[in-house]
Amino acid sequence: MISLDLEHRFVTVGSIQLHVVQAGPAKGKPVMLLHGFPDFWFGWRHQFEALACAGFRIIVPDQRGYNTSDKPKGIGEYRLSKLVGDVAGLADALGYERFHLVGHDWGGIVGWAAGAKLPHRVDKLVILNAPHPEALFPYALRSPTQLLRSSYAGFFQFPLLPEIILGARRSAILVRALERSSRQDAFTNEDLADYRRAWEQQGALTAMLNWYRALRFRPIMKERIGTPTLVLWGMQDQALEFGLAQRSLAFCDHGYLETFDIATHWVHREEAAAVNAALVSFLDG
Repeated sequence: MISLDLEHRFVTVGSIQLHVVQAGPAKGKPVMLLHGFPDFWFGWRHQFEALACAGFRIIVPDQRGYNTSDKPKGIGEYRLSKLVGDVAGLADALGYERFHLVGHDWGGIVGWAAGAKLPHRVDKLVILNAPHPEALFPYALRSPTQLLRSSYAGFFQFPLLPEIILGARRSAILVRALERSSRQDAFTNEDLADYRRAWEQQGALTAMLNWYRALRFRPIMKERIGTPTLVLWGMQDQALEFGLAQRSLAFCDHGYLETFDIATHWVHREEAAAVNAALVSFLDG
């Protein structure tokens, strides 16, 4: 699937090391792509060639806790402020003062926070099927259906039990979750084998779940997002209602929305050509 030469390296960011994949022209405008749960860098592979061929330098980390990146111990190590710090720290380590930022799912939540907290660093922001944190909780409290869809996050707050259940039979539940939340063939058997290997890294499941457990430390983000922001939304998302996209845009001074009627939460896999065209057009505009 990947025709580019991908550069894999470990980058020291603060007290941890992040596994980072890079491609595209060395002097191209940097675009950082942030994956969500339970993804890793590999989830963006359908975007690599389109962005690199458009002249962008792509930077795709395994975020802290995922795959082969470091997995610091303690729930507090996965606070949103730490995750945003990783974005800034990675850009610093690679020598980029300003960059574009693209995030999906939890990576999108980090993206929203970076847009609020790092307006001097982020040139353009793209969010794929991820709510602004200040939109999610009020919306869920008013929407019984969204509250039900988000109930898994409550289960993840328990210690140990989620790890046992999610890790059983080589993470069979996580595999089923990917398959059931996506269109048929969005994840191949080869893909799922790669995901299993990422989830089976020592300490990975606990670290991934700690992103949810650290929600108790969530900062209030009342800042307006002045950075031009594009929201891409798969309308068949089983976990997130479309109303969240609309509420999230209300935090943007220059927000734009593009929807994909038959795409699910995994819009960048299922509608890769259309998503790539939207990314290149917006980031290059």
